[in-house]
Amino acid sequence: MKLIFVGAAHEVTGSCHYIEVGGKHILVDCGMEQGVNVFENVPLPVDESLIDYVLLTHAHIDHTGLLPLIYAKGFRGQVFATDATADLCSIMLRDCAHIQMMEAEWKNRKAKRSESVAAMEPLYTMEDAEGVIKRIVSCHYNQKVEICDEMTIRFTDIGHLLGSASIEVWLREDGNTRKVVFSGDIGNKNDPLLQDPACTKEADYVVMESTYGDRFHAVDRPDYVHELAAILKETFDRGGNVVIPSFAVGRTQELLYFLRRIKVDNLVQGHENFPVYVDSPLAVEATEIFQENRMECFAGEALELVQEGINPLSFPGLKLAITSEESREINFNETPKVIISASGMCEAGRIRHHLKHNLWRPECSILFVGYQAVGTLGRLLVEGIDEVKLFGESIQVRAEIKKLVGMSGHADKNGLIHWICGFEEKPKKVFLVHGEDTVCTGFAECLKLEYGQRTYAPYSGTVFDLVSGKLEYEAVPVPVKKKAKAVASNIYAKLLAAAQRLLNLVKGLDGMPNKDMTKFADQINSLCDKWE
Repeated sequence: MKLIFVGAAHEVTGSCHYIEVGGKHILVDCGMEQGVNVFENVPLPVDESLIDYVLLTHAHIDHTGLLPLIYAKGFRGQVFATDATADLCSIMLRDCAHIQMMEAEWKNRKAKRSESVAAMEPLYTMEDAEGVIKRIVSCHYNQKVEICDEMTIRFTDIGHLLGSASIEVWLREDGNTRKVVFSGDIGNKNDPLLQDPACTKEADYVVMESTYGDRFHAVDRPDYVHELAAILKETFDRGGNVVIPSFAVGRTQELLYFLRRIKVDNLVQGHENFPVYVDSPLAVEATEIFQENRMECFAGEALELVQEGINPLSFPGLKLAITSEESREINFNETPKVIISASGMCEAGRIRHHLKHNLWRPECSILFVGYQAVGTLGRLLVEGIDEVKLFGESIQVRAEIKKLVGMSGHADKNGLIHWICGFEEKPKKVFLVHGEDTVCTGFAECLKLEYGQRTYAPYSGTVFDLVSGKLEYEAVPVPVKKKAKAVASNIYAKLLAAAQRLLNLVKGLDGMPNKDMTKFADQINSLCDKWE
């Protein structure tokens, strides 16, 4: 019975943890790394085709974005998630595959113009995304689900995103039972749309995020509605646009809720009819999913509005841009406006086009409303860079760069402490993950010295024996090496993965009737004869 830390170890993105119990191979999250990666991640301990189950804490790409990749490499197990997470994954993974394919196509056109011979293949395709989506099993909050003889799970609302959850995992092997709780991303209290994070009573071991383990949000929740209204008025009075890079799922819906309040209360004097463009097909689809799950997940005033038959995410002047043509037309309209577009860290998507059209204009404002990972364009802009490159063109940063401080879907240090102290008895060990290097280490020390928690911040590759309660292997940090710029096709890698899947299948057929094994061997030989 082992726990191996793969991703988001002393880093914020790329969450992935591996469990081995009774011959079963399980992943908790399978996320994509975003921004600058400081440390190398170890490869998965087993071939993708041997993974039996994946458990998802929530739908954000840094927790789910590599699911289509492991499917492409042979994964055919089941993926367990809450109902809302399953709904969101169905659109987010398709969107991510679309971005992968479009970026590969763009880079190949660029390479062709420069007479480069290296062709780039997307990390995965739409077919891979659709394949893994079909393997998702929806689960309700607060209900125990017996996955197999070796494992039972339960999802608890953690208030970070629609459908987000901490996961209680009961593991059984050779008469031993251990309970591991994975926090996922712990939400902020008093979110305008979502429930507060729920605590869990007991666990042997806890794997806990630490994103904001070094900072505090304001004691009193900031008045985002009036703060946002003031930024809108200042910018509109100058004749500029307010461009908001926003995560399509979660943050965009929160902004729509605030903007509705601003409209209803007429808080932007002289510009009461200002238009708001949501330029992200993913955000539009995600908003529909928020509506479908509103009774289960919404809280507070938002739920009261829903019960009165009022849509808390809609208002006059809201315009949805779906097609590329609709997106382009936004910047040809000179009316001062709000443009909400993805991605939230400005790394991909339509937001980069809006930045190209608005960053150089001193009358405009670029408003950041979420976490910006190290190395992302969003982080560079927040830190005051004077010039950026977009689509091969240098753009001077003349627009006013603003930030709604404290607006976050993550709990701050106090919120994290409140959650871990919610256990009735201290866990045997608390593993700190999903935080920048010094934050992981510092927060682990804080919990140990001030709250008596048995903490440890593992690096990628660390192996922990859940039965003995001891480290089997303590990994050391391995700095990321610079990758070669030449990009080779991954089609051959896909073929090798398929061959490995076949080999793993054959290894598991020992004991099959001779007649069936002979038939299978003939089929394999026939396939080989065809291609030799």
